[in-house]
Amino acid sequence: MLSNTSTSAKRGRAFAVCASLVAAGAIAILTFNVSNEIRLLGSARSDNVQWFLVQTQVEFLEFAQQVDQDPLDMPQLRQEFDIFFSRITTFQQAPVFEDLRTDSASRKYLDSVIVFLEQAATLIDTTDDELVAQLPELIVLTDQVSLVVRALANSSLELYAQTADEQRAEVAGTLTQLALATAALIGVLALAIIYLNLLNARVYHREREKNQTMSRMQSVMGTSLDGVVVCDADGKILEFSPAAEGIFGHSKAAVLDLNIASVIVPDHLLHANEAGMERMRIGGDMRVIGKGRVRLEAKHKDGHIFPVELAIQNAKTDEGTIFISFLRDISHEVMAEAELVTARDKALASEKMKTEFLSTMSHEIRTPLNGLLGNMNLLRDTELNENQDRYVGYMETSGRLLLSHVSDVLDITRYDAGKLNTRIEPVNISELLQDIVDNQASTAFQNETSLVWGWCGVKMDWVLSDLDRLQHVMMNLIGNAVKFTRRGKVSVTIENVGEGDAAELLVKIIDTGQGMSEDLIKRVFDDFVTGNTAYDRDVGGTGLGLSIAKRFVNALGGEIGVESIVGEGSTFWVRLPVHEAEAPKVVHVKSIKHQPGRSLKVLLVEDNEINRIVAREMLQAEGHTVVEAHDGFEGVELSKEDEFDIILMDISMPIMDGHAATRRIRGDGGASAKTAIYALTANAMIEEQEKFLKDGMNGILTKPLSRDALRSVLYQTGRQVDDDDAMLINHSHRAETRDALGEETFVKLRSRFVNEVDKLEVWLGSDEAHDFLEIASRTHKVAGSAAVFGADRLRETLKEIEAAAKLRDTEAIVERTKALGIVWQRTKFDLVS
Repeated sequence: MLSNTSTSAKRGRAFAVCASLVAAGAIAILTFNVSNEIRLLGSARSDNVQWFLVQTQVEFLEFAQQVDQDPLDMPQLRQEFDIFFSRITTFQQAPVFEDLRTDSASRKYLDSVIVFLEQAATLIDTTDDELVAQLPELIVLTDQVSLVVRALANSSLELYAQTADEQRAEVAGTLTQLALATAALIGVLALAIIYLNLLNARVYHREREKNQTMSRMQSVMGTSLDGVVVCDADGKILEFSPAAEGIFGHSKAAVLDLNIASVIVPDHLLHANEAGMERMRIGGDMRVIGKGRVRLEAKHKDGHIFPVELAIQNAKTDEGTIFISFLRDISHEVMAEAELVTARDKALASEKMKTEFLSTMSHEIRTPLNGLLGNMNLLRDTELNENQDRYVGYMETSGRLLLSHVSDVLDITRYDAGKLNTRIEPVNISELLQDIVDNQASTAFQNETSLVWGWCGVKMDWVLSDLDRLQHVMMNLIGNAVKFTRRGKVSVTIENVGEGDAAELLVKIIDTGQGMSEDLIKRVFDDFVTGNTAYDRDVGGTGLGLSIAKRFVNALGGEIGVESIVGEGSTFWVRLPVHEAEAPKVVHVKSIKHQPGRSLKVLLVEDNEINRIVAREMLQAEGHTVVEAHDGFEGVELSKEDEFDIILMDISMPIMDGHAATRRIRGDGGASAKTAIYALTANAMIEEQEKFLKDGMNGILTKPLSRDALRSVLYQTGRQVDDDDAMLINHSHRAETRDALGEETFVKLRSRFVNEVDKLEVWLGSDEAHDFLEIASRTHKVAGSAAVFGADRLRETLKEIEAAAKLRDTEAIVERTKALGIVWQRTKFDLVS
């Protein structure tokens, strides 16, 4: 605004000066004209001419008088004639009489006078006698011309009088113009004075505002906690605020006009600072200016380097561009952040340690459980009496309960670590609740409690949700309600409270039990919280059920809560967002244990003797041959010498663990390098299990070892051994995927998958060099897609390429890439048929 005012003032002054100069010039020109005309009027030229004309007339009268004189004085007559003749000659030739000669009337009279002179000269230039004789004629001529001479003088006088009038009129007009110009000049000057006064008042007002603004700015800069440093385009410091003095240790007087780089820029940043300043001077990129706050390092007066938070803006001034820097010493913040990072790292380390501890404990607990449950499973294959069978059942129940507690702790850990996965699939919610109610009916009967359930409103049997998590939540809530209610009633209601496609199930479990206090209601979903009554102790519990239920509900995107009154009962409710689903088609699959199989040669790598015995007994019971290895190194050596149909690999072992052993078997190229390897692990952590697959394993068998799971793996391996082409496509799995996705979505995804594998095959077969990590990443991604469509052989081939890439085995990559082309062509034909 101040700049605009200054510009207006400059323009006003320029206009006033120009107008004044124009008016002054006009006045000067008019004054010159007036003075010139006055000079002409005041000169003797007009008077001389008039005198000459009068004198000419006088000379003629004197000549005429001599003509009439008696006696005649000849010499005097001739002299007077010559004088008059000379006057007329001058009148005829002199430039001063040019105006008279050009006047028609005067010219006429002049011509008549000239004729008289010519005639009289003829008479006068004779002898005296002849002159006397001709005197009468001369008298007549003189009398005749006397009137002409008078008329000539009069016409000349009239002409000069008219000219003088015209000159006086011109002088008057010029004087009038001069007066008008003078008045205009005075007007312009008056307007200029008024305008300049207005500008002066405005400039004064702006100057006052500027001074006030500067005063405020000085106050702001003086009280600002951030340091303010102003410099020009060359880096010369123009302003250095008190806060800046405190931050950098320099006084304002000591640093003014110094280069900012020499004052606050650390030595190791001088080159970068100079490059930035040069880039700005030539109009290049401004990487810091106007980019908000950035963190840099600065130099204190005593030389120590410290972190600052910096923001720079530029502004245009009459003197050029200036740069305003706002700086803040963030040493304390950086130290606090470092402490937070340290604390975070410690917390993460603690969390990792806890996870590792739980993983280790899971393994350590599951390992003896594997032996316990496995031996009880084998024991049931023997002939038992009634009591023995009952005792085995009790032991199995206790073992399964202990296994359930271990799984609960691991679920809590996975959720808190953000690694709790959900598997969304079609769930028949009505059947689920009916099964749970049927399961709890016996307990309800023992407690003399009625247990009922039903829909409110329109039924919606099939929804998309996680069956296992949902079953766990409902089992826990309904089981608790039945467990804590004696001689009462438990009712379960379910209702769709959503609108349109946004279905939302509201499940309420209402019991008439003892209820809970306000304090217990606030803590009931916390870990390890149980009631404190004798009745609660009678029913027992770990206090993890509701906390796990809450975590599962949150993982499914829902809410869980409770309302309760002591002595009247409790109402637990769950709200879950779901999507309505269609009932999946029923796929009839024969039980694996009835499938005929061939005897397989199995390498069992396990360091725990009991677990080896259990697994060996199960394998031999199925008719398979077992070779045992006590650690990973021994397993690697055996796999080199003999080709096995399948390798069962424990993970935690001395000398060499299962990870290293699998990588060694795959990489050494021994007799069993391509044999299917399945992990035997008590580690139920999903992220750990993913590592097993990345190491080159084909699958996982979780401890405690299940006979059905073992049969499934052995049966699948036996089919692969018997018929290499049979497992190109797992048709049962593909059918399940098709039913779950729907035909339209399945076809679209299948088309995308085919295109994805085609591109990968072309890319792998090209001559360009590929990064090993990129090969591993892309094959791993496509292998995951192959698993979705049941393309097992393709997946195995891709996993082999991935394993070779991780080992940087170029020959193996080339070999398996060739095999990929053959497998994919056959798989693609089977996949789209």
